[in-house]
Amino acid sequence: MKKVIALVLVLAMMISLCSFALAEDVAEIIAQAETMTLEELFLKAIEESNGKRFDAVGNSSRGKSVLPLFVEALQKIDPNYTLDYDGGWQQPKENKIFDQLTKDVEGSNHVMSMTLIQDGNQIQSKMLETGVLLNFVPKDWREAEGVAKENNEFPLALQTLNKVFMFNNLGEKTYKNMWDFVAEGEAPLFMGVNSELVGKNFLYMMTNDKYATWAKEAYELWAGKNEEYDALIEDMKLDAADLGLSGDNVQFGLAWVYLWCEKYNEQTDDGPICNTLVTTSAKDQAGLLVYSKLRSVEETPESSVNNITVAAYQDDYVGIGGYAYKHYLMLTKSSPLPWTSCALIAFMTTTQEGFKAWGKDMGGYAPVPACMQDHSKDGYVDGVDTYPAKNDRGYDWWLNEGKLVVEDPAYCASVSGTMSDWIDGIVAGK
Repeated sequence: MKKVIALVLVLAMMISLCSFALAEDVAEIIAQAETMTLEELFLKAIEESNGKRFDAVGNSSRGKSVLPLFVEALQKIDPNYTLDYDGGWQQPKENKIFDQLTKDVEGSNHVMSMTLIQDGNQIQSKMLETGVLLNFVPKDWREAEGVAKENNEFPLALQTLNKVFMFNNLGEKTYKNMWDFVAEGEAPLFMGVNSELVGKNFLYMMTNDKYATWAKEAYELWAGKNEEYDALIEDMKLDAADLGLSGDNVQFGLAWVYLWCEKYNEQTDDGPICNTLVTTSAKDQAGLLVYSKLRSVEETPESSVNNITVAAYQDDYVGIGGYAYKHYLMLTKSSPLPWTSCALIAFMTTTQEGFKAWGKDMGGYAPVPACMQDHSKDGYVDGVDTYPAKNDRGYDWWLNEGKLVVEDPAYCASVSGTMSDWIDGIVAGK
């Protein structure tokens, strides 16, 4: 029995050492790849993966559509190049992507080469701090003209997506301030904080001093402020201390989060939220949802994009216009095809063709401007500005004038340990 136990321990140690050596190899390849141009990476990919199987896992199903474009790009260099990717792009459900990646890396049979992944909080704590995923920043990305590096470089962002405040404009209510959405009697439509965790990350970010200050500035200009709200904001100083939060204005951000969690009307998905808000029967209703959902609204006598207003597009709107989350691209530390993964990531993040699957719609923004398509006139029909809400004002506008709250993985991970239960308690008690 002792011999059997010893053998098992030796085998386990060998697997661990092999995994460590593989991770070292992948990290070294990434270091080399970061000094190479896209064309040089293409040559490495052809050498590494011609005729082989490629597997990846992603939160976006659109990853499937970029693989044939990638192969076509490589075939311009080597017409005989092939890659077996049929069924190789998996999209896990119910937030299982983190477990799948961890098991793949820690197991003895490594399948997944790379990932497209969201939820900065869990990426930071479960993927980066554990070393399960490794970051790669293409040389062409770093050197691209006008590249937006802030909050996009580590981990590397494929795109920033926005969820924005909208309201049905057929009624008498007006929403001119971010605090209007948490006023007495409001019930804005929103996906549950535990059904799509990027929404919870948004609430974490509201306690960051930058965004808490925006909340304070908006509150001071809010027509609805009164002694009751003043008292709540004052009480939030104690909650902030209990939660280990700091910042001169954190109580304003925390108060807004408290009111939002108390009032929002939980929905299962952004599609139904959009389909509700654009109807003639949704007078005086509001919501926080993915901006790009407007692209798929079917115009009928009962439903129209013109029945809603994007809150931040109002000239006199005050405060945050919504929030931004990201899709990130990284390699597994046990990647079977690291050169091919680096080439694919570079293709997706530095060329319009590689980003086309995501760039074809409004509301998704690549850090490299050259990857983007123009959606500033998506609301035009035959040259006439027919649906103004669909005219996307772009990445820079949304981050600055539109005042999006932008996900920061490290910050989210630093506060989620205490804030998650606090938020859940409010939602459960309403």
